[in-house]
Amino acid sequence: MKLFRHETRQQSAETRRLYARYEVAHTIVDFLAAFLFLVGSVLFFWKALETAAIWCFVIGSVFFCVKPTLRLAREIHLWRIGRTDTLARAEEQTIG
Repeated sequence: MKLFRHETRQQSAETRRLYARYEVAHTIVDFLAAFLFLVGSVLFFWKALETAAIWCFVIGSVFFCVKPTLRLAREIHLWRIGRTDTLARAEEQTIG
């Protein structure tokens, strides 16, 4: 089983649900990052709010870093499910 394969995501109802949950989390993080960058950009119009704008950009950047981390975590999670299923089938064959 390999990472980042469409077949892995469609393997079972469990993997489809897991994939959907990660996609929702990824989309939420994407919106938060975009929102913070937008707010930070607007705040730069006022010199007094420059520090707040900088913090919006820093936090937004952290969210942008979380995005690929979520994708990798999702793929590893799916890989582990597939590996567990493979091991369970092998165990069943040994016992049976």
